[in-house]
Amino acid sequence: MDLELPLWFEIGSLLILSLILLADLLLILKRPHIPSARESTLWVVFYVCLALIFAGLMWIIAGPEYAGQFVAGWLTEYSLSIDNLFVFVLIMSQFVVPRRYQQEVLMVGIIIALVLRGIFILLGAAIIEEFSWVFYIFGAFLVWTAWRQAFPGGEHDSQVKEESFVVRMLRRTIAISDQYDGAKIRTVVDGKKMWTPMIIVFAAIGVTDLLFAIDSIPAIFGITQSAFIVFAANIFALMGLRQLYFLLGDLLDRLRYLHYGIAFILGFIGLKLVFHAMHVNELPFINGGEPIEWAPEISTWMSLGIIVISMAVATVASLLASSREKRLSRQGGTW
Repeated sequence: MDLELPLWFEIGSLLILSLILLADLLLILKRPHIPSARESTLWVVFYVCLALIFAGLMWIIAGPEYAGQFVAGWLTEYSLSIDNLFVFVLIMSQFVVPRRYQQEVLMVGIIIALVLRGIFILLGAAIIEEFSWVFYIFGAFLVWTAWRQAFPGGEHDSQVKEESFVVRMLRRTIAISDQYDGAKIRTVVDGKKMWTPMIIVFAAIGVTDLLFAIDSIPAIFGITQSAFIVFAANIFALMGLRQLYFLLGDLLDRLRYLHYGIAFILGFIGLKLVFHAMHVNELPFINGGEPIEWAPEISTWMSLGIIVISMAVATVASLLASSREKRLSRQGGTW
């Protein structure tokens, strides 16, 4: 289905969102600090409301189907991005980043990731346009990813170790000091200009986020084939990620069943992609190269409902299990 979004709307939206990101970055650079829970909450609410306003504008300009595609893609990316936070916590701990400067690290890393994701999305859209059978590959990959997500086997720790390769390469190619110098990426040690460890952290955050995009971007292409909507969903999800990092804090440890919800979403979208590939099938060795009419067609609104329900069930189950453990622990302590 071809989107009928005016070019002025797409260009104007990207321009306004870029200005918001720039203003957010300048605000952090001017006043580095540890955000309070109230500040983080207000920013998260602001970005969520901004995404809903954007969806409303899409509804008015292009219709409910396209607005639904954006909301489903945004919620998918947002829910998958929460999983990024676990790795971000590990990276911050591994490199002992002062908490006061963690906002800047996250913001710069997110901007790097957006640039890399933009390239990835353009390539993905071009491939989809030319080769419809790629949906079979995307679908199978997401089903495999869903299995890996449901049974991670220490996946978060291993991803941080994978980033150590990037760190080693940086240390071999450029001079890096052993100490931070505030939020600076360049410093002077014994009269010699050097990079600070902050450059390593920026690289680790950006590359880690790109690795997550390998899972999430094919998932959003399973909801919409519009490169603009895919990129817009990524922007809105990542814009609120920094504040969510500080808002959730220790709550991340309590979301023990979150990965099951994410796995279910990935598996569901993977199957949806396979069904879509069957509908537009052109492979000669499958059904003689003809579309497979009996394959079920899953609507955008059904996808949206399943995404919301999956995350709600996983979150509620996690919080209930955590509360039950705390209650049993207190009871055990009184005996």
